[in-house]
Amino acid sequence: MRQSLPFELSKEKSFFDSLGDWMGDVLYDELPEKGLECRDEQIFMSYQIEKVLREKSILFAEAGVGTGKTIAYLLPAIAYARYIGKPALIACADETLIDQLVKEGGDIYKLQSLLDLKIDVRLAKSRDQYLCNKRYEEAEQFLDGDYLDEIAMSIPEGYHGNGKLEVYGVRSDYPNISDEEWQHVNYNYIQQCQVCDVRNRCGQTLHRAHYREATDLIICSQDFLMEHTATKESREREGQLPLLPEVSMIVLDEGHLLEYAAQKAMTNKIQDYTIVKLLDRLMVDGLREKTLLLMEKLQDGHELFFDQLRDDVVESEEDRKKINKSETLIKLGEKVISIIQQLMEEFVFESEMYVIPEYELRMAEEFLDQYEEAMSIFVSQGNAIDWLEETDGEETLVIMPHLITEILEKKLFSKKIPYVFSSATLSINKDFSYIAYSLGIKKYDSFTVESPFDYEEVMKIKLHDLEQQDKAARVIKVIEEEEAQTLLLFKSKQAMHGFKSILTEEQLVQYGFEGDKELSSLVRDFQNGKLKVLASYHLWEGLDLPEEALTRVIIMDLPFPPSDPLFDAKRSFADDPFVEVELPFMLLRLQQGMGRLIRTMNDHGTIHLLLNETEMKYLEDIEPIFAVKAEKY
Repeated sequence: MRQSLPFELSKEKSFFDSLGDWMGDVLYDELPEKGLECRDEQIFMSYQIEKVLREKSILFAEAGVGTGKTIAYLLPAIAYARYIGKPALIACADETLIDQLVKEGGDIYKLQSLLDLKIDVRLAKSRDQYLCNKRYEEAEQFLDGDYLDEIAMSIPEGYHGNGKLEVYGVRSDYPNISDEEWQHVNYNYIQQCQVCDVRNRCGQTLHRAHYREATDLIICSQDFLMEHTATKESREREGQLPLLPEVSMIVLDEGHLLEYAAQKAMTNKIQDYTIVKLLDRLMVDGLREKTLLLMEKLQDGHELFFDQLRDDVVESEEDRKKINKSETLIKLGEKVISIIQQLMEEFVFESEMYVIPEYELRMAEEFLDQYEEAMSIFVSQGNAIDWLEETDGEETLVIMPHLITEILEKKLFSKKIPYVFSSATLSINKDFSYIAYSLGIKKYDSFTVESPFDYEEVMKIKLHDLEQQDKAARVIKVIEEEEAQTLLLFKSKQAMHGFKSILTEEQLVQYGFEGDKELSSLVRDFQNGKLKVLASYHLWEGLDLPEEALTRVIIMDLPFPPSDPLFDAKRSFADDPFVEVELPFMLLRLQQGMGRLIRTMNDHGTIHLLLNETEMKYLEDIEPIFAVKAEKY
């Protein structure tokens, strides 16, 4: 049910004037009277957002840690949603931060209790965050593990037609299941939900129906927002609803990460074994011989293509591996395309014979359409960027359009609604041109307000000048010398696993490594003191652990971008790759990582930054972003 405005409207004042008066009353009087601090920076930000609502424009709101950014955008967003009659969308950096935003004691919780304001807030998780019943049933047949029993217990009786059908099957419901185990049973991009016979009993479908009815706020990840943006037109052509409903405005929390979410959503993927397994399932009794022969030829052609692809890969430690496309590889790709086209013609005849189950056939057709499109882009050797990586435990060829800025401009920022980018780090020394250029945004408003904290009193920064091979031993020494809840940040997954591999079993008991279990659950274990060290390569931004929950941050390496095809493409378009790509990326990420330490007026702690001989050369570049003068250790 649509909620009423939290203030009265009158003929004498516009909605925006009334909104301004209400926000002033709340921020200057009501919240301070109930124990929250009156912050000039927060009030300034709220009124800048009110201006953007009037003009339906784009705002880069850079507000330092402790300014109360969340409440600053929540107040105008809730009121505007009720005024327009469509929910406001808040897109967070990742799935973990969604849960933090709605946790008990968080800012939404505070507004509801302190203002006696009922807020209708609903979560829209990315599709891979939901259980796929079809994949779960398949895993039960072919795999073993206690996690399968845990999932079985979570499926409501209503799914089997014996009772009430409640929402279920979201990743955070299974905190003890590892990422590797989850990848056997979650939604996979080849699943064709529109023809699934259990679609109406699926947890993802139930959750989607639930958040579509939101009146105030929908909270999702930026990945999901961009997946919605990328698929909206095709879903509507197929008679499906878009992943997200129409919204009144969009807030991009940690908005400097939107570019990477967009790149991820706009990619085409070809996986090593997926097509082989898919075609195996279609090879049923009664299949026409010509169709069967083409399936076998496609499997063989695909395997030959991937064999050659591995030979053409440039070996490196990076997640994304470069490909030197040989003439042989291109010809194998062209042959695969030809076989797909022939097989799709045969599927027309097979569909009339009903030998292959309709769901399986439709899923195969949709998958092969996507496969052919991706392979065609790859062999054309146009402007796309491509690389080989591991996704869901499989070698995956990834093909991404080069001009992501044009796609964003056309598909996202063309809507005449307000956009608010909120983060403590959107600019380099108050210059917003790097993020604006990366996103293809030509016209925008911006502001910067500093953090209200007295960092000299509560923070220390210690620089460790040492050889690269000595860093791991120094980290272990620092952790063991002084008791402190520690966030250990790595620049990559490989760097994290390299450190993990040298720890003893006795030492590992103190650590929680990203990927060991569901990430928000891992964060809760750390916050509750069950773990002394939280090791991650993703939590450079958004993690909010106040007071004694986090008193030390260790940064293992300067987080320069990797030497991979994606960033190489960025470098190739820059006049000065170091100044335009390398340095801004590193500084923004380093600022975010250091910003994890001091989150409230009661926080304190130490940042340890480990620099090798090469990294020490950039000391003059990084010192200006330090909140306090660093000391050598």
